[in-house]
Amino acid sequence: MRSFPTTNRLLLSLIIIVDISFLLYSISNISISYKEAIIFFDERNFVHYLARFSTFLFGQNDFALRLPFMLFHVGSIILMYKVSAFYLKKDIDKIISVLIFTMLPGVASSAILVNSASVVIFFTLLVVYLFLNKKENLYSLLLPLLIFVDDSFLTLYLALFIYGFFKKDLFMTIFSVMLIFVSLYVYGFDLTNNPKVYFFNTFAVYGLIFSPLLFLYFSYAMYRILIKEEKSLIWYISFVALCFSITLSFRKIILIEDFAPFVVIAIPLMLTIFLKSYRIRLPELRIFHKSYAAIIFASLILIFAFTHLNKYLYLYFENPSKHFAYKYHIAKELARELKESDINEVKTDKKMQKRLEFYAIMPGNLYEIKDEANPNNMKSVTISYFDKPIKSFYVSKLHKL
Repeated sequence: MRSFPTTNRLLLSLIIIVDISFLLYSISNISISYKEAIIFFDERNFVHYLARFSTFLFGQNDFALRLPFMLFHVGSIILMYKVSAFYLKKDIDKIISVLIFTMLPGVASSAILVNSASVVIFFTLLVVYLFLNKKENLYSLLLPLLIFVDDSFLTLYLALFIYGFFKKDLFMTIFSVMLIFVSLYVYGFDLTNNPKVYFFNTFAVYGLIFSPLLFLYFSYAMYRILIKEEKSLIWYISFVALCFSITLSFRKIILIEDFAPFVVIAIPLMLTIFLKSYRIRLPELRIFHKSYAAIIFASLILIFAFTHLNKYLYLYFENPSKHFAYKYHIAKELARELKESDINEVKTDKKMQKRLEFYAIMPGNLYEIKDEANPNNMKSVTISYFDKPIKSFYVSKLHKL
């Protein structure tokens, strides 16, 4: 029942191939960001060692840097199909679930960015899949190991505790409490920010992760399950993460990547609610559902295209620095221009310095890069996309002391 029918295997393979093609194109067009450079050079966590290991094997380049996260993403797509099989009966419904999941802006972005999101999504889906298959020994072994993967798994442990409590599962309740305390001991829990409400910011970010209309229906589906439907483990994980993040946003700015990976896994539940509502109606009464679904899919396709083809948007920005992906551009092209001029060491601002270091342009005191032109400039470098100037840099030679 939960095996891959031939048609679904082909469709799933097609989704993965198309997705990987877009991901590879995106990787070829982005540079390491300052935050990613900090993770790569300075932090000591699972994501750091993952990126380091990949670049050790395949060289220090953007493809090697982002390969592990893309592989976790592909694994998540397969797991999403397998998890969907427990909630959706028709083969085409499982494919639709995977398609929606793959096209979510937040999921698409997590596949190529150096952060924990794709890793957390994969392991959370793996825990759910093992639980649904009644592999208690395996997920009981996996859960403690996740403490050493990322601190955000505290949210998963909290959801498991609430699930165990309401389902009267004594083992799950006690086990998850132990995991919560160990996680808090290892990482702590910071509430030191000045109290300030970021509620609307959090909702806005979730809207970007899902797309606004889809998140609206997702929220409705989560609420409907709360008051009327049977509550499964995947609902507890998603709902607790959503509520926990919103509650914290009343006090501080939250890192959305600590919560969103647990929220997006509930796509099969949302689709179940939608299809149940759609199929109990007569064909002539389905016009609203068809229209809403068409609008959502159109918006997902559009946002998916913008996510991967975002460089073209520079053509419509008067101020290129306002582009949403600006911090992931320019550095690679600047490094290439410097190398062509036989400049391998520069002094520049802290953020660009760290980014250039990934491309083997090291800190030094022979050349200086600034944003403003002056009489001492020996070279100017303008980064352009599609013949539109995006950013200009000015290189000066410093006098040795």
